[in-house]
Amino acid sequence: MATKTQTAATAAAGTDKSKKRKRAMRLAKATNVAFSLEPQVRARLAEQARTEGLELGHYLQKVLETHVVDTAEDGDALVERIRAKRAVIDHITNLAKELDANDKFDEHFVLTVMKTAAADEAFMAFYNTAIGGEGKQSKMSQKPLNQQLGRLIRKAVGAKGMKTDRGTVARAQTSGEIISSYTLLTKQG
Repeated sequence: MATKTQTAATAAAGTDKSKKRKRAMRLAKATNVAFSLEPQVRARLAEQARTEGLELGHYLQKVLETHVVDTAEDGDALVERIRAKRAVIDHITNLAKELDANDKFDEHFVLTVMKTAAADEAFMAFYNTAIGGEGKQSKMSQKPLNQQLGRLIRKAVGAKGMKTDRGTVARAQTSGEIISSYTLLTKQG
């Protein structure tokens, strides 16, 4: 027969295992990785990123994802998602430049680019593959991709986020679109 102390200890051990399991799950879902680089390595990578017209973080993501693609086995579903994401990103940045060149830029430019892209069935096939399909689970992948696309649209046309009178970033909400919110943009001259 177990004593109260033994029962409490067993329960505590179970709780500790549960906490460890939950922590492991949180870490597995983490999307940020932090590491240090030598200053010369960082400078060289930053220069390579500038050459490609990318921010350093996006460039590093692209380099690492390319490594995963190059070293994966045939038929790897992750590789297909990465390739689809790359196609989505390339299409969005090219479309943003094209629309900007055709004088379509206004404060709602992010929405304009995303709506234009979403009207293309081929784009949507890549987009849905990139976020892991349609449905509730894909919504978790959709938000970070959409945020990245918003930043890339802004960078592609040399725009900045508008500020409110209080100095905060001006955002707009939408419904029934591929994105639910976006930053309003402005350009100097």
